[in-house]
Amino acid sequence: MSIEDLIKRRQEALLHNETAAAIETMDAGNYKTEIFGRVRQKIADNRELFASDMKQDIAYIRNMIWKIIEDELASQRTEWMLSSYDRSEILEQLMHTMFGFGILDALIHDTQVTEIMVNGIKKIYIEKDGLLQIARDRKGQPLTFSRQEELLHVIEKIVSPINRKVNESEPIVDARLPNGSRVNVVLNPVSLDGPAVTIRKFPEKPYTMGQLVEVGTLSSEIAEWLGMLVEAKYNIIISGGTGSGKTTFLNALGMFVPSQDRVVTIEDAAELKLNNVENLVRLETRPANIEGKGEIKIRELLRTALRMRPDRIIVGEVRGGEALDMLQAMNTGHDGSLSTGHANSAADMLSRLETMVLMSGLELPIPAIRQQVSSAIDFIVQLGKLRDGKRKVTEIVEVLAVENDRIQLQTIFKWDQNVGDLVSTGEKVSATDKWMATGFANHFAMKGGEQG
Repeated sequence: MSIEDLIKRRQEALLHNETAAAIETMDAGNYKTEIFGRVRQKIADNRELFASDMKQDIAYIRNMIWKIIEDELASQRTEWMLSSYDRSEILEQLMHTMFGFGILDALIHDTQVTEIMVNGIKKIYIEKDGLLQIARDRKGQPLTFSRQEELLHVIEKIVSPINRKVNESEPIVDARLPNGSRVNVVLNPVSLDGPAVTIRKFPEKPYTMGQLVEVGTLSSEIAEWLGMLVEAKYNIIISGGTGSGKTTFLNALGMFVPSQDRVVTIEDAAELKLNNVENLVRLETRPANIEGKGEIKIRELLRTALRMRPDRIIVGEVRGGEALDMLQAMNTGHDGSLSTGHANSAADMLSRLETMVLMSGLELPIPAIRQQVSSAIDFIVQLGKLRDGKRKVTEIVEVLAVENDRIQLQTIFKWDQNVGDLVSTGEKVSATDKWMATGFANHFAMKGGEQG
């Protein structure tokens, strides 16, 4: 053996000893993160090889990545540092990063998780069975991102397919996932503790009214009663607080719309799935581009919808000046329209509608606004989220005429705390043309008094 070979071998031995000494001071968790980073870099360096094979066989890709992990450990003689379970976790995390949304992928596909909240890289919360809790991995440890770049990579994978951008100059963006889940992203410098991501999930198969009855949101009798109101073309607003289930309930209520009706839905992010409606047009708003141009708001879509010969218009949520356009549509031959709004009670919903109409920029007198509201809206269905996380219908109110400059309300069903259920107040629905033409008075009666 030559002197050069002896020197080279000695250098390799010294390097190995230094590496082993460094590894001894590192725990398995940190070393697993280091191996993940090294393997991910090698995948990035051979992106073309993986891109060509991805189209053919995912199983083959998994085997390739596993081999890279094994080779990386063998090259450092550190096979003993990570168990087969640890190596499998690295593999799954890499697969999620390449094909899904990183460590959030499992949460997104978990049907029991209804909301995901990322507060920076170290705090991830989920909503499960209506209750908030820390997101945990399979070992029960809190789920975290290893570094901020990993979270930013996930955010980029969310917003780029729908041509949205988010960066320091535009740190707030609304987006959606391919499965329809709603996403909100806030970056630095607005979000002080790192990127904040909120994902509101919706079931791939939307809840039917029958399923809402099964989970206790309302009774079967009241569900049938509401269905008859929809068929009779009453205009209905669904109100409630954040997370009370307004969109889910709107979708279920929309399934009562006769299949032959032409329906136009208008949403900020397309979430409604009215599978029963054949003649359906779905419209979605569009944000401004990087130059601040091209924005399309709900108000513009509402005006366009009026030219599309709709029988009914369904607005996902009213929160601004578009309320005036919606009320005018309801008052001009588009009965049977539905929408949602944020409010703590039916009375609050009316006040919010007045405020939103004022946000339209038209200086309308309050009496004229109230006349518009009372003429357009027939019923308000109030939803609430109880302390145990369950969503319930807590109030159903009929909107009457304006008297003494105030819109009169009549509560038909009210939540009874003692009974723990929605009960009839005994009040009768106004005998309007819609009500009498359907023959409801002879067809349907509720406990606590016949509705006629």
